[in-house]
Amino acid sequence: MISPQHVVHELVSELDYPMFIVTVAVGSERAGCLVGFTTQCSIDPPRFLVCLSDKNRTFRLAREATVMVVHLVPREQGELASLFGGQTGDDLDKFERCAWSPGPRGTPVLDECRNWFAGRILERFAAGDHDAFLLDPFEGASDSRQEQFAFHRAKRMEPGHEA
Repeated sequence: MISPQHVVHELVSELDYPMFIVTVAVGSERAGCLVGFTTQCSIDPPRFLVCLSDKNRTFRLAREATVMVVHLVPREQGELASLFGGQTGDDLDKFERCAWSPGPRGTPVLDECRNWFAGRILERFAAGDHDAFLLDPFEGASDSRQEQFAFHRAKRMEPGHEA
């Protein structure tokens, strides 16, 4: 008999959902990482859920942050996805290796990602080996010409932190 966990892993491994880079800032510290566990979770009011691994620097800083910026990664930005997904902020400053501007409340907005939004962090809660951050979007930008970087490209990357 196949376990329900195995069935779920098989089903979700076939999905090709978009990848996001999230950024946070607390004082002069900033962090960011590539994430795939995200979803819109309410229409009215608009809400978005981001799940961060409890093993990375972005998670540790996000516990203190009040704002998170969610960037839709463009299809042609494989190097940017690798920087934020395959490197750890514990070892290097990712923001020295890419173009960005201070956004809402000083949170980095990545120049190469023209589709992004900032959200107030309303709640944080444990969700297994990730923690969920419930966001209330309040500012952003959109460019429909920019196509997305999908999960099947990202799953070949080695994570920058331990799994």
